[in-house]
Amino acid sequence: MRKLVLRWLSTAVPLVLGISVLTFVLASFVPGDAARAVLGVNATPEQYEALRSELGLDQPLWRQYVDWLGGALQGDLGRSITSGDAVSNQIATRLGATLSLMIGAIVVAALVGVGLGLMSALRGGVVAKIIDVTSLLGLAIPSYWFGLVLAAAFAVTWPLFPATGYVPFGESPGGWLQSLTLPVLTLGLTSSAIIAKQTRSGVLSELDKEYVRILRARGLRERAVIGRHVLRNAATPIVTVLGTVFIGLLSGTVLVETVFVMPGLGGLSVTATTAHDLPIVQGVALVFTIMVVVVNLLIELLTSALNPKVRT
Repeated sequence: MRKLVLRWLSTAVPLVLGISVLTFVLASFVPGDAARAVLGVNATPEQYEALRSELGLDQPLWRQYVDWLGGALQGDLGRSITSGDAVSNQIATRLGATLSLMIGAIVVAALVGVGLGLMSALRGGVVAKIIDVTSLLGLAIPSYWFGLVLAAAFAVTWPLFPATGYVPFGESPGGWLQSLTLPVLTLGLTSSAIIAKQTRSGVLSELDKEYVRILRARGLRERAVIGRHVLRNAATPIVTVLGTVFIGLLSGTVLVETVFVMPGLGGLSVTATTAHDLPIVQGVALVFTIMVVVVNLLIELLTSALNPKVRT
């Protein structure tokens, strides 16, 4: 276990640094800059240059990055160029919405995907074909389009859930659940397709192995054969796909949060990019990168628990 964590750290630290550098460089290629976005087009050249100097935008790019990195290592992500608020505060106020959306979506995707994949593998026939077609549709349908359909159906035609907004859990658990239902279903159901395909393939592969026939010949009930042995042995690739899907949800949150007007990190990054607010962009990218490396560690630990051979 210690070797696993050390190996994770050896890749996590360079990954975080690499992503931060890449984000900084790519953000610098966006046309315009924060000083022009703050002052507008009517500002004089003197005002423009003075603000650039105040914000440190007149420094070389490498110097701007070194200054940011020095503050980040001390827990200071800087201040928003457009609002002046601390970046950490803006991220903290929006992190709950994004985490609620992502965790809810991955739970829905796992339950629906594994359930459909297992049913397709065990039932076969017409049921399997219907599930396969549904899975292919889930892979082809864009999440934002599916979100608009859900909003039109269950927020407009049948007003069961709110179409926009987010209610924190601390304010109202019921309101929190209602505000998350449509966004979570949007991300979770579209992401379940690939999990269903992997589950079906993994279960079918295990069912063809000799140990399954031996267990059945010994009189072990089918439910025990599937639950205790087949699913456990097929779980390693499924868990890996779950980790990949969770990471893919990071990009999906940007679109879904925009569709449902959720105050999350995805919407914050879009707004910050448009305004050339580099400290916000860097802060959001750092949080997303940390999420990725933590999820990778959890997947490694879970995979090693399911399959001890992975530890070696």
